[in-house]
Amino acid sequence: MAIKLYQFCISHYSEKVRWALDYKGIQYQPVNLLPGQHVKTIKKLTGAGSSVPVLDHNGDIIQGSSAILDHLDQAFPEKPLTPADPAAREAALAWEKRLDDEAGPAVRTWVYHYFLQRPKVVVPMLTAGTPFYNRILLSLAFSRVDEVMRNWMKINQKTADAAQEILEQLITDLAESYRQQPFLAGDSFSRADITAGSLLAPLFQPPQYPVPWPKPGKTPKPVQQWLDQWQTTLEPLVDMYRQNR
Repeated sequence: MAIKLYQFCISHYSEKVRWALDYKGIQYQPVNLLPGQHVKTIKKLTGAGSSVPVLDHNGDIIQGSSAILDHLDQAFPEKPLTPADPAAREAALAWEKRLDDEAGPAVRTWVYHYFLQRPKVVVPMLTAGTPFYNRILLSLAFSRVDEVMRNWMKINQKTADAAQEILEQLITDLAESYRQQPFLAGDSFSRADITAGSLLAPLFQPPQYPVPWPKPGKTPKPVQQWLDQWQTTLEPLVDMYRQNR
């Protein structure tokens, strides 16, 4: 059985799939790609979009984290990620959709707005898992990389501020839910928890995440100030990640 995961190490949607694979005990081969240069590889696989993650399971190509989790539950039904109980299933899928639609883009916009101002910090994260020379090439072309990323993802101070507001509401809602019960949907760990922990992981920088997080003092000041302010609210989510990842 051959399973390949085409990914960016930095991608929090890729972390969602890595966690699901690890949780189910599925062996897989990660194929680490460089943002930008990945387009040709992914379009050749999918014949369409260039987004990651993409799973190749014995020639079956599945693109997108939620579709991949659906596939994993069908192909590997042990340790299901989707609750069997109808109410819990509905809650899990609703949380996943909200987090995919809101948390994923908001984290990306807010974090990159500030970290793109620190090339020496962000380049090692963008090139993690790829050949060493990519770090050199990306550093040399960073002004163009910065421009392309900001235009493509519509990253600027206004969108970063809006993303911060979205994150604050989401984190507040998640903290309230986790204080009431250990999991987001029903009485068991599910795809909702994986999505929450994965997509918000860049905010608490867990060691399981395969990128070189910045050393103390290298995090942009606005980010560090916000993280210090919201540390207590983030803690229930951090605890869930530590206990289940």
